[in-house]
Amino acid sequence: MKTIALVFAPILLLASSSLAPAQTTKPPEHTTASQVADYWITNTEEHLVSAADAMPADKYDFAPTNGAFQGVRTFAEQVKHLAANNYRMAAKIMGEKPTPDQENETGPESVKTKAEIMEYLRGSFTALHKAMATMNDKNIAEPIPGRSGTWQKARLGLAIDAVAHSFDHYGQMVEYLRMNGIIPPGSK
Repeated sequence: MKTIALVFAPILLLASSSLAPAQTTKPPEHTTASQVADYWITNTEEHLVSAADAMPADKYDFAPTNGAFQGVRTFAEQVKHLAANNYRMAAKIMGEKPTPDQENETGPESVKTKAEIMEYLRGSFTALHKAMATMNDKNIAEPIPGRSGTWQKARLGLAIDAVAHSFDHYGQMVEYLRMNGIIPPGSK
């Protein structure tokens, strides 16, 4: 009998200890639309920043030339363009006026080196995170004064545009990386 008690006592102790945390764990809190949008901004940021960083500085002026690629953006111009659009979308979400280089989506002329472009790109995602924090369940689909169109008049539409537009350019950046023999970090 003593042996049975010695065998079952640890089992009973383990079983009861595994039940204790289940009784004290709180159900997950409500996730807001702003948090969901910010998650997608973070996901986009991780892909784009790592891809931009993977291209060596001496290849930032690369643009494909074989085939029908006349007039396409260089790698640097791709990154600056998507960053300028991120700043533009963030400004519009927050009800601010984008700067001229954001509005035409070229980025500042003074931003030229890989280090400067990387800083500009990171800053654009900081601006988007700040914009996501201004959204709430009440204003996320509310029309923004002075905005027109269907999806571009609401904060949620602008947030979706920032993600979709960034991933469009991510696809192009992946091609540029591969054309230079570089495996994109997201593919490793």
